[in-house]
Amino acid sequence: MRRLLLGLVIVGVFIAGFWIARSIFLPKEHVVTQEEATVLLEKIRTVAKLVTIEGYFSELYNHKDYWRYDWWIFRKKALLRVKAKVSVGYNLEGLDIKADTALKTITIKNIPKEPEIISIDHSIDYYDISEGSFNTFSPEDYNKLNKKARDLIEQKARESDLIKQARDQGIQILDLIRFIGESAGWKVQMESVANKPAVKN
Repeated sequence: MRRLLLGLVIVGVFIAGFWIARSIFLPKEHVVTQEEATVLLEKIRTVAKLVTIEGYFSELYNHKDYWRYDWWIFRKKALLRVKAKVSVGYNLEGLDIKADTALKTITIKNIPKEPEIISIDHSIDYYDISEGSFNTFSPEDYNKLNKKARDLIEQKARESDLIKQARDQGIQILDLIRFIGESAGWKVQMESVANKPAVKN
């Protein structure tokens, strides 16, 4: 009886060892992943923009809303970090450059007076999402959060000295253009126009 029990134990240990070795050393089954992407090109247009300064921002944005009462079953909250690169410069689409070889004069018209925010490239990391039983986040809510986060970055950029730095840099570039032209024996005339700052993507 003792020999039979010993034999069963040995067989059990052998089977367990075989199963463990098989699960460790045999290759795992491959997971088949199918992905599909559709890229639509909607519009192509030429742009002429001069970026003179870039600013990098990182902000924490805390969102909370609730239905009538601030109880957990009616409340939803989101804590997210927004990281963004803001490019500030000049829109040169209306720039008009003419050269008179006889008089050796270069005339540059429609130079924007003020820089503008050219683009805001941002990304969002969601740190904490909590939802109530009767108040949950919808895809539209996430889109609104994305827009509010971008608006926050735009506000911070306008409150900073990015616009001033971009203006100073733009003046230096114009002075450099004038210097190069006059060094080559040309007269450089520049005319500015007023423009309204706007955000363009």
